[in-house]
Amino acid sequence: MLNTVIYARDKWLKPGGVLLPDKASMYIAGIEDGDYKNEKIDFWNNVYGFNMSCIKQIAYREPLVDTVEANAQVTTSCCFMKIDLNNVKVGDLAFTSKFSLKATHRDYLHGFIAWFDVEFSRCHKPIIIRTGPKNQYTHWKQTVFYLEDVLSIDEGEAIKGEIKCSPNLKNPRDLDISIHIDYDGKHASLHKTQEYLLR
Repeated sequence: MLNTVIYARDKWLKPGGVLLPDKASMYIAGIEDGDYKNEKIDFWNNVYGFNMSCIKQIAYREPLVDTVEANAQVTTSCCFMKIDLNNVKVGDLAFTSKFSLKATHRDYLHGFIAWFDVEFSRCHKPIIIRTGPKNQYTHWKQTVFYLEDVLSIDEGEAIKGEIKCSPNLKNPRDLDISIHIDYDGKHASLHKTQEYLLR
């Protein structure tokens, strides 16, 4: 919804006016979430006796906005985008950014989560609202991007990638997102791009 904020800023904010919050940072991390993934996606393999697995491709494409428990995070996090709301332009909201994560322990990687922090840096006492899985609950929750592949990761292994985001051509409030993964680990290897549509 930042394009709405940008429109309001450019139309109504007077020179020297203050926009709050005024800074934002976006993060990504890897998660183990096998049970919930099975419930939401593998469910389509057998729907009351019917094989509806063709729906799984659609289910994979739709990120899930939900609360993720802190202990589900199995990698470090990486800030992949910083936004200064005082001068960001609509064109800046289409971006490509690299990320690098490190496995914190041996586990499975079922997907990625993304979240944001916003900063009120112009306040007398600067305030940061954090929406990550290790922070206090907010109604923004986190966004989950499930992978078609399950990776077996070992502590210290690097998961590198690139996230690309742009407004959808049919509905600019929707986002076309792709995540490219480059991973060569002890037990698995994956070099793949997965496409998502965030409505």
